[in-house]
Amino acid sequence: MQSLTLLTSSNIPASKSSFNRPINAHRITQFPSPTFTNQTLGFAPIRQIPKSKSDFGAHPFRLTPKSPFPNKIRASSEEETPSESIPDGAAEKIETETETLTLKPNKNLKLAVVFGLWYFQNIVFNIYNKKALNIFPYPWFLATFQLFIGSVWMLALWTLKIQPCPKIDKSFVVALLGPALFHTVGHISACVSFSKVAVSFTHVIKSAEPVFSVVFSSFLGDSYPLSVWLSIVPIVFGCSLAAVTEVSFNFGGLWCAMISNVGFVLRNIYSKKSLQSFKEVNGLNLYGWISIISLCYLFPVAIVVEGSQWVSGYHKAIATIGKPSTFYLWVMLSGIFYHLYNQSSYEALDDITPLSFSVGNTMKRVVVIIATVLVFRNPVRPLNGLGSAIAIFGTFLYSQATAKKPKIVEGGEKKN
Repeated sequence: MQSLTLLTSSNIPASKSSFNRPINAHRITQFPSPTFTNQTLGFAPIRQIPKSKSDFGAHPFRLTPKSPFPNKIRASSEEETPSESIPDGAAEKIETETETLTLKPNKNLKLAVVFGLWYFQNIVFNIYNKKALNIFPYPWFLATFQLFIGSVWMLALWTLKIQPCPKIDKSFVVALLGPALFHTVGHISACVSFSKVAVSFTHVIKSAEPVFSVVFSSFLGDSYPLSVWLSIVPIVFGCSLAAVTEVSFNFGGLWCAMISNVGFVLRNIYSKKSLQSFKEVNGLNLYGWISIISLCYLFPVAIVVEGSQWVSGYHKAIATIGKPSTFYLWVMLSGIFYHLYNQSSYEALDDITPLSFSVGNTMKRVVVIIATVLVFRNPVRPLNGLGSAIAIFGTFLYSQATAKKPKIVEGGEKKN
């Protein structure tokens, strides 16, 4: 038999909707009589339907690929498919968001590790630096040794290609001379202050650094909103209260801590002005070169100031502690962790905003003050603790106020 028997009165439209579902054999047999030939609809003759399932795919009664309506059938099946094509831009956006969600936990974990190391390394430095100064009260030697360790550390990283070595020229070195000089002043002043007063007191005074930043920047032409000026009031009041109630108060320690603030503020200001053309140098490499140049500044001055006392001071220190290895360990740890905590701070600054860094730095001082008070058993009067808390809270307010400072953009407009 060469034809299918169908009703003549039935009109079967050859439209797309008629082929929404595969034609099954049992449905075809339900139609009685007259006929359409195989040339009309392109069906294979019934006697030619193979018994093998593999000739047709998964379903034994699906239309063959030779049907005259393959495109229409394909279009119909595509209409039934719930998924639609996604524009390229949307697809890229989805992929980017997916990658961001995947990387965000890793980035947060990295920041947590960096902040943890930063705080831990700073605590270790302050403890062993103070222990070394207690038996060997020569801060110029220790400050020089700490810069020496940092310089050797960075040279090792560059030589072993662990850290990419920046390409520098004469103009870069000249641009660093000013910031490195102020860094040297800030570092040696802090070390002298540590040798004269309690570590906690030095850190309370150093929390007043924002005051000097606002004052010096204003003299150089910057303007600040009222909220910034108000935020430095509790800093000044808190530092003053802490100073007058400090058990280990010493004018030399106070003034050296203040000079340290001036040095670091001027370093930051002149770094912004002189290093604008060298933004390709990352923070860690920049700090490495500052350490090397600072060592060149400090070493000859240290020899002049107290070099003649180092030998006798060394013998007194060994006699006091009893074991030379313990003294060597303290000095070495103070040098290594001085560089490491600065390295961690620069790594943190590369990954977070300046505001988050300022808040983190404020909290770091709190942690260091508490840790050193516990380790050295420094007596803390209630008013002294209150003044320290007020000063640190003022530093936090300052970081919040400066984050909202409007920036001057081209055309004289202010941009928040």
